[in-house]
Order: sequence, then structure tokens, then C-alpha cells
Amino acid sequence: MQDSITESFKLGQRVHLAKDPRRVGTVKYIGAVEGYSGTWVGVDWDNGEGKHNGSLNGVQYFQANSERSGSFVRAQNLSPGVSLIDGLYLRYKGESTQEEEDEMYVLSASNRKVSVEFVGKEKIKDKLSKFEGLKSASLPFLGVSCPGSPEITNLVPNLKELDLTGNLLSEWKDVGTICEQVPALSALNLSYNLMSQNIDDLPQLKNIRILVLNNTEINWTQVEVLNHLLPVIEELHLMGNGITTLKTESSLIVQGFDTLRLLNLEDNCIAEWTEILKLSLLRSLEQLHLNKNKLNQIFYPDASAIKKLLSGSESNVQVPFQSLRSLLLGGNNIEDLASVDSLNSFPKLVDIRLSENPITDSGKGGIPRFVLIARLSKVEMLNGSEVTPRERKDSEIRYVRLVMSKLQDTPDQIKKLHPRLAELKAFHGIEDERPSIGTSGPQKMASGLMSITMKCVGASIGEKPLITKKLPATTTVGKLKILCESFFKLKSVKPKLFLQEEGSPLPLLLDDEMATLMDIGVGNDSTILVDEES
Repeated sequence: MQDSITESFKLGQRVHLAKDPRRVGTVKYIGAVEGYSGTWVGVDWDNGEGKHNGSLNGVQYFQANSERSGSFVRAQNLSPGVSLIDGLYLRYKGESTQEEEDEMYVLSASNRKVSVEFVGKEKIKDKLSKFEGLKSASLPFLGVSCPGSPEITNLVPNLKELDLTGNLLSEWKDVGTICEQVPALSALNLSYNLMSQNIDDLPQLKNIRILVLNNTEINWTQVEVLNHLLPVIEELHLMGNGITTLKTESSLIVQGFDTLRLLNLEDNCIAEWTEILKLSLLRSLEQLHLNKNKLNQIFYPDASAIKKLLSGSESNVQVPFQSLRSLLLGGNNIEDLASVDSLNSFPKLVDIRLSENPITDSGKGGIPRFVLIARLSKVEMLNGSEVTPRERKDSEIRYVRLVMSKLQDTPDQIKKLHPRLAELKAFHGIEDERPSIGTSGPQKMASGLMSITMKCVGASIGEKPLITKKLPATTTVGKLKILCESFFKLKSVKPKLFLQEEGSPLPLLLDDEMATLMDIGVGNDSTILVDEES
């Protein structure tokens, strides 16, 4: 009996623990284990939670991915999975638990969970008993390992979205069979299925518009093959696959993907911006997600760079990134202003994310939100927050006055360091000289007063009413701390100040006690948060 059960497994097969379909692994060994009776199956678990690295009592039976991701399991305690059709019956024929209902989703363009279009729990038994009404199916971690019976074509004729996250699929030919058997399918999520390197058996996926391949160990060579098999693809998600290069076979630039609007390469290992330039001639690309990579520089390619990338190709040189509207670069290593300024050269770029980079980290000398807005002429969405016309105007004026208060460079140096300064001065009618004493207007700088609101947020300070004061723009951070101690009658509490900027998710720490309010870009009607030193 034991041998017959063991024969249902093979090396490289994806399995899950019989009582826990979320505990998924790969069979790495089948056979005897010294000192123990019978046949054992050596499994390398995806979550890394095993007992050893594939060796036991000094004998190496298989090589696990980590020191403690491997274990030996009796065959009857493992499951080779179920077919897709069985998975559908398991999920939608019986009573659904609250947990299952919470999991009924697919991933959106931004990789967020979006509830599927079910008809409501009270109607599931009635309308979905025949499955005709099922348009979206979510089967995460159900142990689906193969397509199953061709009758699925008639079972779910209207199925358009299918989430197979964390199942046991590994062969691309099975993916092709599923797409052929479910002809209406246009969105497919295969995240956390470890896919084979061989895509040769995959037919054209003629109707797939959204394909999610996060954490599937796919590489760019395979993506190049998919290029020719996805004629109508609009969204391609490739998060968490350890991709370092976008290596192409025919040229130095990625070609094809004529319908691709969104490419998600978040959480990979791309370090060189020249790799990203290989995507610059994808004519339909509107959204490019590059959060959590290792990029340290951005630049817009000139004509010579594009010709070099084309490497003798007869393709017509076109405008690089001609349709790109959204570029997400959060969590990289970008630290230079030239990279920020280069974003102005992208012809249609309006949605930019730069959070969690050194250039935006105040603790590492980064610049605040208002400076980013002033330097980025077309940005409408910055770090996930809308840039309103009022915020743009205020930011640009604050930026110009901040720069003018410190100017000591030659005109050429000024133009290089602050490429938009002259343009902004002219647009807002700001003169070179600082306002003199007695100048009218609410936002006088060097000797004028600014209205500043101070708000206590420190836990031990207690609730205190907001205080608004008119202070000279030359007031230093150190002086403001002393004033706060007086305004709020703080005893034995050392204040810590933050500038709360409109639209910015995190306040800016004011840690340079010698800097003036003008130096750090505090404008009229700004809010200062008063916290306490820890």
C-alpha cells in the first residue's frame, strides 16, 4: 500500500501537506532513509519551514534551498493536488467559510486585492450551481495541479478572471490547456506557482490581457518567449522573481509587446538604469512599476543612446517612453537631483513615486516634498498623493524664495543646480532682490513675518490647543524650540519639531538648529508638529 502511494509522486513534483494546502513544497527525494523503515518523500518547503537542508545523520539525501527548508514526510501525509475543475467544485459547490469569501479576489493593475463580481452569498447555490454565472473565480492555495476534464469548457463558459495563487501548477502546457478550455478567460494570476523553465509547449494565449506571474521564478528569457505568445497582453506582473537584467536575443532593446500598457517589475534586483532603457520603445507602455529594486540613477535617453540600443536594427527611432504616464521608483537607491530633474524629459509622465529613496529621506539629506514638486514640472501625483494646483503654486514660490535666499553661485552654476529657477521666477513674477523692511504682503521673507501654527503631538505633553504665531522668516529651528517651550509651558520636556507638508505622508524632521525657517522652506500658514525627544 505504501509503495503504491509513493508511486503517485515524482521528483520535481509540486505537493502540499495533506491537511494544509497552504504548506506547499517540491519533491526532491523519494526512497529510504537510513535508520527509518519504509519509503520517505523528501520535500523542500516554499516557506522555508522544515527541519534540515536535506541531510540527516550525516547523509545528504537532497539539497534544500535553505538550511531548514527540507524535511522527510510519509507519502500518505502529502497531496499531489486536485484538478482545476475539482478546485472549482470545492470552492463554489459547498458552503463557503468567511475566510474563503474574504479571499475571493483578483489582483488589480496596482497589485491590490479587488473583490470579484459574485452575485451574493444567498444566490450562490442557485445561480452558481450550474456555474454559468461565474465570471471571476479565486482559488488560492487549493492545491490545483492540473486542468482536469475538458468539460470545464461548458461548466464555466463566462469565466473571465481566474486567480490560482499558491497552487501546484508548474508546467506551462497545463496553463495553455486551461486557457484553451476556458475560452473567455482574459485575466490569469499564477503567483507563487513555481513554473518550469520550458515554455516551448505553451500555445498562444490569444485572449489573455492580464497575466500575473509574481514569485514564480520566471526570468526575462522566458518573458521574451511570452512576448510572442501574448498578442493582446495589456498588463504583465513580474514581482519578486529576482530579475537583474532584461536580456534580449535579437537586439539590445525589448521589442514587441505592442499592446502592453502596464509592466510591474517591483521587488526585483535591477540595479542599472540602462536595463530599464531597453523598455523605452514599447509604444503602448503607460505604467512602469519599479519599486523595491536597486536603481541608483535615472536619466532620459538621447537619440545617440537609443541608436546604440537598437544596435543596427532597422526600427525607426521613436520618442523614448512616448506613452509613459506613471513611473514608480519607491524603495530604490536614488540620491541625486539630476535623476529627479531628468523626469521632466519624459513627455507624458505625471505620476511619480520616489518615496523611500535617499533623495527623499530627510535623515540622509534628502529634499522635502515641496522641492520635488517645484523641480518636477508636470507631476500630478507624487508618492501616491495628488498635487493640487494650490500645492504646486505654494511649493514653487517657497522653492524659489528658498533658493534665492542662499544664492552664491555663478549664473551657469545656478542653471545647472536649479534648472527651473528662471522659469519659475518669471512665471510667478518673483524679483531677484529680497523684500525690504516695510514691504507689504503676507509672505515677506527676510525681515517679514510668517504665520506659523504649532500643534503638540507628544504623548507626555498632553492635549494643548493649537497656537498660531507670526514669526520672522529668519527664526532658527533652535529658537523655535525655545519658543515652543514657552508657548506650551513645557517643563522637563525637550521638544522635537516636524514640518507637516500638505500631501506628504510623513512630516519632515527639523533637526538643524541653526537653519532658519526660510532655509528649510517653511512658508506662510505652515504647521509645525511639536513632539518630544525620546
